[in-house]
Amino acid sequence: MVDLLERWRAAVRGAGASPDASSARAGEQLLGRWREPHRHYHTVAHLTAVLDVVDEYADLADRVDLVRLAAWFHDAVYDPRAAGYANERDSAALADEVLAGLGVPASAVAEVRRLVLLTAGHTVAPGDGDGALLCDADLAVLAAPPATYERYASAIRREYAHVPDPAFRAGRTAVLTSLLALPALFRLPSLAARWEEPARDNVRRELAALSEEPEGLG
Repeated sequence: MVDLLERWRAAVRGAGASPDASSARAGEQLLGRWREPHRHYHTVAHLTAVLDVVDEYADLADRVDLVRLAAWFHDAVYDPRAAGYANERDSAALADEVLAGLGVPASAVAEVRRLVLLTAGHTVAPGDGDGALLCDADLAVLAAPPATYERYASAIRREYAHVPDPAFRAGRTAVLTSLLALPALFRLPSLAARWEEPARDNVRRELAALSEEPEGLG
């Protein structure tokens, strides 16, 4: 976790604040959120994976440190029982509070908030390179090898263990169908060329399994 905290402090510094003891504490508190016991997919591993994609394609971003900070906050609040986009709104509000408290300039805080809110529907306007990078990194798991994707889908089911199977299948089907309805799952050309078709294949395969799965199994 030391490496992650160093990455956090570097992003805070890059956003215009001076990293100090309070920024270190804020990073530790954020990691504590990502380690909450009810999380099975939205974990430190997911945070790390998103940061790794952002770092790999950092040259495509306008303000990459703000994208990194948005990655840290985008699922910082995660309650599977929350309705609608409450988690994304609460995560954006947390980013406001924490980053302003660390002395990040107001314009940078507003941009991080905007980026976090984009992960609610993953709808990105043309020309929004920073939004595209964050959303593409967040959805990268969709293009994983089939076995990895199946582990991801199973982890999501565990996060929603409180939801009965019929309701879960209906809700998950709606989420996956909305993803397939996007003009493109990935916006950055270098990622879309590699990831778009494998991701759509994975999503279609999960949809087929959800439609065939007998009630009582999950």
